[in-house]
Amino acid sequence: MRQFLKFMFASMLGTLLIGVVLIFLFVGALVAIGSSFSTASQPTTVRDGSILHLQLDQQIVDRGNKDELMLDFGPFKGTMPVGLNQVLSSLENAKTDDNIKGVFLDLTGLQTGSATVKEIRDKLVRFKKESGKPVIAFSDTYTQGTYYLATAADQVFLQPRGDLQYTGLQSEYMFYKGLFEKLDIDVQFIRGSNNKFKSFGEVFTEDHMSDANREQNRAILNGLWDEVQTAVSEARGLDKVRLNTIADSLLVRNADDALKLGLVDGLKYRDEVLAVLHERMGIPADDELEFVSLSKYVRSFTPDDMKYSSTKGKLAVIYAEGDIMPGESSEGTIGGTDLSAAIREAREDSSIKAVVLRVNSPGGSGLASDVIWREVELCKQVKPVVVSMGDVAASGGYYISAPATHIFAERNTITGSIGVFGIIPNMQGFFKNKLGITFDGEKTNKHADLFTVSRPLTEEEKRIIQGYIDDFYQGFTERVAEGRKMTVAQVDSIGQGRVWTGVDAQRLGLVDELGGLDAAISKAAELANLSEYRRVELPVQKDFFEQLMQDLNGTARSWVATQVLGEDAALLKQYQKAKQATEQRGIQARMPFDLVIR
Repeated sequence: MRQFLKFMFASMLGTLLIGVVLIFLFVGALVAIGSSFSTASQPTTVRDGSILHLQLDQQIVDRGNKDELMLDFGPFKGTMPVGLNQVLSSLENAKTDDNIKGVFLDLTGLQTGSATVKEIRDKLVRFKKESGKPVIAFSDTYTQGTYYLATAADQVFLQPRGDLQYTGLQSEYMFYKGLFEKLDIDVQFIRGSNNKFKSFGEVFTEDHMSDANREQNRAILNGLWDEVQTAVSEARGLDKVRLNTIADSLLVRNADDALKLGLVDGLKYRDEVLAVLHERMGIPADDELEFVSLSKYVRSFTPDDMKYSSTKGKLAVIYAEGDIMPGESSEGTIGGTDLSAAIREAREDSSIKAVVLRVNSPGGSGLASDVIWREVELCKQVKPVVVSMGDVAASGGYYISAPATHIFAERNTITGSIGVFGIIPNMQGFFKNKLGITFDGEKTNKHADLFTVSRPLTEEEKRIIQGYIDDFYQGFTERVAEGRKMTVAQVDSIGQGRVWTGVDAQRLGLVDELGGLDAAISKAAELANLSEYRRVELPVQKDFFEQLMQDLNGTARSWVATQVLGEDAALLKQYQKAKQATEQRGIQARMPFDLVIR
């Protein structure tokens, strides 16, 4: 109870402090921007002999914004998100840029999902093969994610006193049943009648994983781990059996072990790695290395598929990233109204010949998902719609993908989760026993207060809501069956709320091909017979200062959480998740769990 109140107090205090922080940040931003905006907004000139310096320690989102990268200085340095689209286009351009001699993969940490890392890794491998330019990786400490990415390099170096983690993957969930019992809150979790894998609500109602959830977790982890093992095995020339032994026996306990086992090519300090860069990039030892950051390099060129005039035809890439919510989009969410409007715009624009829908979403509102589904279905009837799945395209994320002409997923994409649920908290005990608050009133009809949180559901009401959910699940399976040319029974057999890796999803017919965003764009152009095209990205991004204020708001919230709670800031996220159980409204088509893999 004390921790709960602490989080509540911190949340309220944070809201007050955010206003103050925003004022200081905004004033500071105006001063900094006023002196550097004109310079930052100019195209970057890349000098001959430059090295593309990829650090990737910022949050990586599907779609970046050049205006945001202009803020990569002073107090904002390292805080603005990087777009996967910017990383991919930069590596594509660097292949033929004579001024770029190679790539320095300078790794500290990664703030993104495994499918995004795979897309970047695959692009680095193609960069090496097609350009002949070297890629050198270095880190003081390799996590499993950064090491997986680093194995795309020609050489992998580790600091002599550094660490390399290679222990296998783990998923772990925090269960809130005990918390809600102490608070006298009864979370009424109702899922599709046979949706045993739809386990989102179990974290609020149970104190451990169900057998069904454990089964799908094990399958997901094994699939993701196999992808890591395969990539490392091919890159390092080590047998997968040997790699599993290394993980099982904790054979990597220091940097020397990593070198002896063949996981890295050398143990070097940064100055020694810089000497390697001189040699591998063909730069004289007496010359200073010229590094160009991603934030600068992305402003130095125009991607090939954006150079053509609209008379060549246009291909729209529409980004759907975050939880699916009704109404307008906000930070980290897909607004059903906004996304539907973007898809409709692409459908009605005759100069747009094909659409790629990039989906990176665990789902959310069932109603909003259906609104978006309708626009995808209508668009497909006019022009090709190709879906590119990111880290996760599950539940509502799969719902909006199902009608597409063609679907791509990465091997380690998490998708499926065809199932629905509803959560209605009964907070009568909390209000009465903890706060001394009671409720009373009148109603004109028997079920006028059906969704109130001030009393428990009756058995009749539970049956009614179960009917709502089962009807929606039936409609979900019908939507998928229609889009994927399957029977409803076939969809149900692989549905029931279960999530799958991209590999399994392809085997089961939920996706057509394995590949990333580049592959999806190529397929869309092929289906539309476009040999040359201009790529447009939708929805239209906010103007610079509107986006700036949104980013400052997010930065302020993060700063407040850290300053007020210190190490408890991570627990605040868990509190916020528990708080969601009291705020869910309507039928949810959402991934059955938030998968955090370490």
